[in-house]
Amino acid sequence: MRRMSNRTREALSGYAFISIWIVGFIWLTMIPLARSLIFSLSDVSITGAEGIVTDPVGFDQYIRVLTTDVVFVDLVIDFIGEIVLYVPIIIIVSMMIALMLNQKIRFRGFFRSIFFLPVIIVSGPVINELISQGAGTVPLVEQYGMLDLIQNTLPPFIADPVSGMLTEMIMIFWFSGVQIVLFLAGLQKISKEIYEAALVDGASPWETFWKITLPSLKNIILISSIYTIVMISTFSNNQIVSLIRRMMFDAAGGYGYASAMAWLYFILVATLLGVATLLIAFPKRGERKGRVSHGK
Repeated sequence: MRRMSNRTREALSGYAFISIWIVGFIWLTMIPLARSLIFSLSDVSITGAEGIVTDPVGFDQYIRVLTTDVVFVDLVIDFIGEIVLYVPIIIIVSMMIALMLNQKIRFRGFFRSIFFLPVIIVSGPVINELISQGAGTVPLVEQYGMLDLIQNTLPPFIADPVSGMLTEMIMIFWFSGVQIVLFLAGLQKISKEIYEAALVDGASPWETFWKITLPSLKNIILISSIYTIVMISTFSNNQIVSLIRRMMFDAAGGYGYASAMAWLYFILVATLLGVATLLIAFPKRGERKGRVSHGK
């Protein structure tokens, strides 16, 4: 009998370790995804005798969502605006806090725990209760009439997201915990010798940030952006997710209609993730040429 090679043995051991995850992914994720895709292409009815009955209708459910459901389209437009506005702000705020926490200050570990604590205790019911009690707003913004000034001076498509950002500034800090940890890990991996060499060459702190720190954190920025987009799109108080849940048991909707909504939302989120990856991960043409010439 031919003996098994070390490489094959290691491969089998690796597959044995992840086999539980593979079975769980197929059973709990792939099969429900396939069924929801079938539901989205069918007229679904639930009967007492036969259970779930599907009648294929093609892309009629998708056409109906896009052409007749004004609420869904409006929520999608608002969601895209939130992503465009909130993701850069969360990334910038997280990076600034990480830069401050990376300095040699007293009680640095305590402050890191404080900023990461909301990530541990946050949940759907907790965050909804905080929002309902007004804990996510900044009182000074409303007291000094800043919201009225913004609404009266800026166009509606700009004023609404900006006003929402100011009223939910506490929530932005609340959702920045994981990103802060990621940026801290990235900052600690940057060699101090590079900063020392830049200091010897006479580089200012501002130049050091733009020429050393920011390029070194490019992959962390990409990971944080992807995490933030997924977090916002799947959070419990997301209005599109709530609408899909309601439509599952609504007389005018049903499983097929809600599944079509869910797949359109999935395509939208995947597109936003692809756009973020293209904007962050791939260098500009001039930057790429500069790297090639530098390598030569």
